[in-house]
Amino acid sequence: MAPAETGDAPARFFTRLSASVGDGSFVKLVLGRHVGDEEGLERVLVRAVMLRGAPHLSFVYRYTTRDITKNLPVAEAIAAVRMLAGATFRNLHLQTRTAELQLAYGKKGKSTLRVGRLTATAALAADQAGPEEEGTLLVADGAPAHAAHNRAKHRMLTLDRPFLVDLGVTTADHQLVPAMSRKWKQINKFIEIFDRALMASRLRDATEVRVVDFGSGKGYLTFAVHDYLSAGLGRSAQVMGVELREALTSLCNAAAARLEHPGLTFRQGDVRQFAPQPIDVMIALHACDVATDFAIHMGIRAGAEIIMCAPCCHKEIRPQLLSPHPIQAVLRHGVHLGQEAEMITDSLRVLLLEAQGYDAQVFEFVSLEHTSKNKMILAVRRARPHDAAPVLAQIEEVKAFYGIREHCLETLLQADTGT
Repeated sequence: MAPAETGDAPARFFTRLSASVGDGSFVKLVLGRHVGDEEGLERVLVRAVMLRGAPHLSFVYRYTTRDITKNLPVAEAIAAVRMLAGATFRNLHLQTRTAELQLAYGKKGKSTLRVGRLTATAALAADQAGPEEEGTLLVADGAPAHAAHNRAKHRMLTLDRPFLVDLGVTTADHQLVPAMSRKWKQINKFIEIFDRALMASRLRDATEVRVVDFGSGKGYLTFAVHDYLSAGLGRSAQVMGVELREALTSLCNAAAARLEHPGLTFRQGDVRQFAPQPIDVMIALHACDVATDFAIHMGIRAGAEIIMCAPCCHKEIRPQLLSPHPIQAVLRHGVHLGQEAEMITDSLRVLLLEAQGYDAQVFEFVSLEHTSKNKMILAVRRARPHDAAPVLAQIEEVKAFYGIREHCLETLLQADTGT
């Protein structure tokens, strides 16, 4: 970010804002540091949408216990931002595909403007992370950096979706249940990540998408993904939730039938019992220990274009780890050894995915179970194959350094090839 500029900072900021909306480079605008009188209002998020064929800006007013969305034509929307700037919010953060601008107001009304340039990939990553969490999102080979921006109107769910009432997230009149506020934000965050991955993959133009969600639980995300694909994108969605607890699968199947969600089903079972079948998207959140490896392996075998995992419990690697000099003094503490085992386990998973033809990464994600287990592995299949040999060599180097004899995912993949 460049040094702050004074002078007529608001005029320059709004000129850039109007230009970015006009030329399609606008990513998002966040209004923060609320100083107005409205109780509970925390920030406003502004994104570009198309309504009835005309460009609009969508305002999400984020309160402590609810969100309110308002869609305005561009001219009216920019005028609304002008009204809020300074008087109601003292910080305005604009992100475009090539730059970020921050307009700040002091207590005495003095304004400053900071401007920084971003690469297209950095802008996409910043948009993915949002104002509350840090993270990045890869772009698969051949996917334009602006692809996700062009589909921004599909990024978020709305509170009027019928499945949210049935699952207890909203009331009958579509008001957010206060106790479900955090869950609602988490569902939306997951859909944002899913949206980004979908638009960065070869599925971005697919008319039908097949999804399997292992460990679907009460079905919050399973319903959300199906609703997003079918109602949001207008695609044929074949979504299956797989869950060990039969009572939950019965509950979710009944809800899917009541809500008339064709193509949404729930089955009792786990990933190790699941018969291989073609899958476009494999989801497995909070699969304990090597269950994550079985889920990733299933996704690879099924030809999934997208694999999304939130690992939980890293037990397999920890007892195998050596503590090479000079890190013995660090890893003699149990908590540090556990953190090291977690990092190595998930890093090997990412390397193995890369060797199998995916672009993969690990980033922090808000925990869906309100625990510290908030890491996600996201993999998108490359459009073009890469040489796996250098990645496989890295895997062997890591294993040799730490004395790792076996990693479940590697063992499963080797069994496929007979090596």
